[in-house]
Amino acid sequence: MKITRHLPKDEIKALPPFTGLTLSQITLVQDEAGLQAAVAALQAHDVLGFDTESRPTFHKGQKPTGPHLVQLASADHGWLFPLGEGPMPAPLAALLSRPGLTLAGFDLSSDRAHLKNRFGVTDLNLLDLGNLFQCEDKRLTIGAVQAVAQLFGQYFRKSKKQSTSNWSLRALSEAQQLYAANDAWVAWRVWQALQGT
Repeated sequence: MKITRHLPKDEIKALPPFTGLTLSQITLVQDEAGLQAAVAALQAHDVLGFDTESRPTFHKGQKPTGPHLVQLASADHGWLFPLGEGPMPAPLAALLSRPGLTLAGFDLSSDRAHLKNRFGVTDLNLLDLGNLFQCEDKRLTIGAVQAVAQLFGQYFRKSKKQSTSNWSLRALSEAQQLYAANDAWVAWRVWQALQGT
């Protein structure tokens, strides 16, 4: 476990920017052929960066219906699986629950619950990377922005506009694709960096 000081926001924002995946390194899976190709490419990996996105709720009492997007990433590529309001494709569900596959990400308790509640996907080997850090102040937790600042000395900027955008769309904007894929890729990069500590 890495014991660390929780860096203040202004200190993090003064760091050099973290360079993420570009659009050419992102695959938006939009049809059956794309799904089969993506799953085939991902089968070779034992660890993948992982995240999900859900359409935000804006009204009191409104229940979330996500996740609407699953994001996976390897060393140099990100894959986005839009789910909309439909079922999860069987090949993707089988991949996520494949024995021997670790899905590494941040703050994954809600992801686990939402995947179980909406799709019945339960056999997930999730690694919450925040649990691999321990702050001097035990009340604080480590998320992606903190982890990148501490491990790489860089600022991983997360757009509030994109985080609250409509993730139930099948045709995601370029900005959404970059945001979502890099959330998963940052998790992979952090996992990789922690292997050497």
